[in-house]
Amino acid sequence: MDKKVRAGQVYELFKQHLTSQKFKFDPHDDDLVISMTVHGEDLPQPTLVMVDADREVVRLLSPLPTKIPEDKRIDAAIAVATANYGLVNGSFDYDMSDGEIRYRVCQSFAQTVLNEETVRYLLGVIFLTTDKYNDRFFMLGKGMMSLEDFLKKEQE
Repeated sequence: MDKKVRAGQVYELFKQHLTSQKFKFDPHDDDLVISMTVHGEDLPQPTLVMVDADREVVRLLSPLPTKIPEDKRIDAAIAVATANYGLVNGSFDYDMSDGEIRYRVCQSFAQTVLNEETVRYLLGVIFLTTDKYNDRFFMLGKGMMSLEDFLKKEQE
């Protein structure tokens, strides 16, 4: 099966699942991108689903709604590394130059077709993990949580 055809199927599968679960989202059919904002327990979670036909991968990204100020960026780097160490799937990307943190999950669809169970799993991973950490990184950046407190929370 052609890469572009398979990518289109993956994109449509995500759209169908989100529709069936009554999510509000914006499809960008020309780019095979879905954008949405999910509201977790505390902060809003902007989320992108991007299907890359050439690489045969779907990437789910959730940029955290706050940027870490310069004086907290070393602490945030340690916090991100600590959080990543305990994750089973996905990881936080951290840009030290501007303080942006985003959570990323990727899944290859090379020589395979994803199913609805996989879509549900990937969306669950990105929503639950972002919801767990977005307030911690927010509080760390605002000085409302120390690095030591962040690290203690990771050990719970």
